[in-house]
Amino acid sequence: MPNRSQPLPRRWLLAALLALPFASAAQQATVIDLSAFDPALVIQGVDDVVLRASDRDIDRVYQAVHAASRNEREAQALCALFDADADRSLPGLSRAANALGADSRQRFVDAVLALALSGTQGTPQPYDAAAAEQVLRQAGVTAMMLHDGFMVGMAATGNDAASRAARCRSFRQLVDVMRDFPLQQRALATRHLLREGVTRYGGEL
Repeated sequence: MPNRSQPLPRRWLLAALLALPFASAAQQATVIDLSAFDPALVIQGVDDVVLRASDRDIDRVYQAVHAASRNEREAQALCALFDADADRSLPGLSRAANALGADSRQRFVDAVLALALSGTQGTPQPYDAAAAEQVLRQAGVTAMMLHDGFMVGMAATGNDAASRAARCRSFRQLVDVMRDFPLQQRALATRHLLREGVTRYGGEL
C-alpha cells in the first residue's frame, strides 16, 4: 500500500498551481488570473513539466499562439511582451492574456491545462536543444525567403513605434512559417522556447 504521508512530487504541486487559475478562468470565460502562482515554484518546477509533456500537448501551446498571432489586435498584445521595458511578471502576463479575445483566451486555457496534465503524468520526452535551435533557424531562413524585411524586424531592438511594428511583423511571420513544419519539429522548437522563457523569467526575478 502506498505511503500517503509522502509529499507529492514537485511537478504535481506545480501542475495544481497551473491548473487552478486557468480552471477558474475556463469556468468564468472572462479573466485569467495568475496571481495564485508562486514565481519561485514556477522556476523550480515548470521545466520538468515542459520536458515531460507530450509533443501533441506542447503543440497546443503553439497552436494557441499561432491563432492569436493571426489577429492584428491580439498579435499586438503578444508582441508587447517583447519590448525591452515589458512587464513579464505573472501579473503582466495575466494582463497580456486578458487583452486577447475570448476564443484565444480559451485556447490558452485549454493548452495550459493539457500541458499541466500531460507533464505530470508523462515520462521525459526526447529533447535536443541544438536540434531545436536548428528548427528555429530553418524557420527563420524560410521566413526570410518568403517575406521582405523579415531580418530587419528580427534585428529591431528599439521601443519606437516603427521598431515595435517591424518586430511584431517578423514574429507573426516566423510563427506562421512553423505551421507547415511537422508536428515533432514544431513541438521541439516550442518546448525549447518555453524552457528559454522560464530561464529568462527567472533571471528577471
